[in-house]
Parts: sequence; structure tokens; C-alpha cells
Amino acid sequence: MTPLDPIETAPRAEIEALQLDRLRATLAHAYGHVPHYRAAFDAAGVHPDDLTTLADLARFPFTVKDDLRRAYPFEMFAVPRERIARIHASSGTTGKPTVVGYTAQDIETWGNLVARCLRAAGVRAGDIVHNAYGYGLFTGGLGAHYGIEKLGATVIPMSGGQSARQVQLIEDFRPRAIMVTPSYMLNLLEEYHRQGLDPRACPIEIGIFGAEPWTPAMRAQIEAAFDMDAVDIYGLSEVMGPGVAQECVDTKDGLHIWEDHFLPEIIDPATGEVLPDGSEGELVFTTLTKEGMPVIRYRTRDLTTLMPGTARTHRRMAKITGRSDDMIILRGVNVFPTQIEERVLAVPGLAPYFQIELLREGAMDAMRVHVECAPGGDAEACAAALTRGIKDMVGISCAVVVLDPGGVERSQGKARRVVDNRNA
Repeated sequence: MTPLDPIETAPRAEIEALQLDRLRATLAHAYGHVPHYRAAFDAAGVHPDDLTTLADLARFPFTVKDDLRRAYPFEMFAVPRERIARIHASSGTTGKPTVVGYTAQDIETWGNLVARCLRAAGVRAGDIVHNAYGYGLFTGGLGAHYGIEKLGATVIPMSGGQSARQVQLIEDFRPRAIMVTPSYMLNLLEEYHRQGLDPRACPIEIGIFGAEPWTPAMRAQIEAAFDMDAVDIYGLSEVMGPGVAQECVDTKDGLHIWEDHFLPEIIDPATGEVLPDGSEGELVFTTLTKEGMPVIRYRTRDLTTLMPGTARTHRRMAKITGRSDDMIILRGVNVFPTQIEERVLAVPGLAPYFQIELLREGAMDAMRVHVECAPGGDAEACAAALTRGIKDMVGISCAVVVLDPGGVERSQGKARRVVDNRNA
């Protein structure tokens, strides 16, 4: 797909020169206007003037989510509060929410980058896009909305939930693309079947899925079920929202990070050491153009790998394999929900819904996987196949509970993959 902006295919030397100029300005802006960064830089013995190459960024301290929580509500803002045009925030389910602020220029940049993502995904001006990301304090809905309009496409601002109405509007309005979480797309598939409609006859040609990790197996299932192209979009509220990176529809080989606005690093999650491209580790971002709330070396906790560009000259990140803080350590073995998803989707008699329950059995932690039979599936055979599959993949045994159709909790946005009942 032809790029929206010339910088998307610029030579690496041009991209890196632009990054260095913008990084210097960002460090100075953060140091001069955000007390947290002034104190953190001083404590680490570094100053913005110490940065002479991109590699020098490794000398600067990380930013973590707790830093943002401690700054609640507005202490991370780098401009006077009166210049903040919009405020978004996380749900705050584990404490105070993390608050992010945008100037008018930040919102303009955000819309342009989401438009760039949509173009790379195969969406064109004039297309209708069904936006089923949640609106409100969550960045997904409004971030996608502004990008759709920036591209010159038509947005259906549906938000999440109301699956029957979602299907009705898709069938009546005939959108060419949808933006939604992959788990909720499975809910829409279920609703198509409930209404007796053929999902392969639906008008959607492109699905742009983000906000949660999903596996190649889920991509294959969605593409086959709906006869569409399914591509990945990446973002996080603390850095901007959706639109930080995008998978190109013509290659589907990882997400191109818009490196003229975001500088990525991969680090060892345990030591913080910067790892070379090609190594799996934790993704770290520094914003290069944000006015309202720049972030320096923000630890995303997402685990991935950086790779050279293909359809764009900007580097790619592999699909997120999981989050370092979502990793389950069970009897000394590391387990990610995406691994369980892969095994569930490999059993033909199971529906594509699951939930992991963590519990205590005596003095030991244990895992129970709740799944559903597909119509006509043999519950006993499916349970045995999934138990073997999980044992073969991660090396531990777990209990598998096969429920009737509809028995696994459905998401209205992001799926809740893990329920921790160990302290129940």
C-alpha cells in the first residue's frame, strides 16, 4: 500500500538524524518543565546536553507506571494545564489511574499517525470504517475516530458492546473495515452465527485489531471466518494511544513503528540492559514529538523483538508475545495467556473462548483452564487433547474444564484472560 507520508520510506540515515534532533529537544523539554524528570535526571547524573548520539539515551533513567501514578493527576504535564486540550486516563483498577494529557498539536499528530496506520492497513479515503473500540477515557475509540476522519474515510462511532446492533449496522451500513479488539471480533462472529448470517458474506474486507495480544492462530481463524485481511495495530495510552505502530496489509510480517515520533528500545526485563535488534525483551519507548506529556524511556512491559523494516523503512516489532507483568510463573515455569490461546485454537472441537483460573491446591499454585465445546464437539476428548497440548507446550499439567456454549465470560472490549483466585 502506498505510504501516506514520505518519511515512511525515507533512508535510515534521514530517520535517525531526525530522531536525534527531536530526542535532544524532548529531553530538554522534559527536564525544563517536568519536576519528575529534572529530579530523575539529576539523581542519575545525566543532563540533556549529555546526549550526543542515539545510543546515549541508555544513560538516562527509565519511566515506569508507578512514576505516572505518583504524579497523579497532572504533575507529568510539560505545559501549563490551560494548554492541555484533552485528558485521557486508564481504568485505575490496580490503584490510581494513569493520566495522560494532550495539547491541540498532540491531537493533530495523533490523528495523522492513526491515518498513517489505516493507510498501511489498506484503508482508503472514502471507505466506511466501523469503530468498535470503546470511547471515553480509554484512548482507543477517540484515537481511532480522529485517524479515520484524518484519512478522509467515514467513521461509524459504534463503541463496544451491543453485539446484535453491531451486526445490524455492519450489514446495513456496509463498512469496508472494522477497528476492534480481536476477542470482541470473536463475539461478533458468534452473533453472526446466532442470527443465522454467513460471516463470510459480510462486507468487511479489513480488520484492524489491537489493545490486547493475539496469536497468528487467531488471525487465521478470523480471516477464514470472515474472508477478510486481519492486521495488527499497536499503541498504549502512556505513549499516545493507538497508532504507535502498524502492520502493513501487503506483508503482515510485524508492526512498523513510526520512528519519526517514537524511539523504541528492547531491554532485558531483569537487568535493564539494552539488547541488540533481533533479541526478545521488554519494549521501551521515548516520545519524540509530544508536547503535553513527553515520556522518556517508558517501560511498556510488553515483550517483543525489533527487526528491520520491510514495507516501510521504519523498524518493525514482532507480535507481542505477552507482558512481563502478565506472565504466570507456575511451579517455576513461565506461562503466557497467548500460549494457552494457541493450544485452545489447535483443538478442532473447542470454541475460541477461554479463561485461565489461578488457584491454590494445598501449598502449591495451580492452573485451571475454562473452555467451551464447539457445536458437535466431544467435551471429554477436547479436554484430553487440550491437557496434552498445554503439557507439551509449557511442560506443566493443568486441569481443563469444558463448559457449555456461552459458559466462558465474553469481553465487551479487552478480554479478561486470567482470574487470580489464589488468595480467595
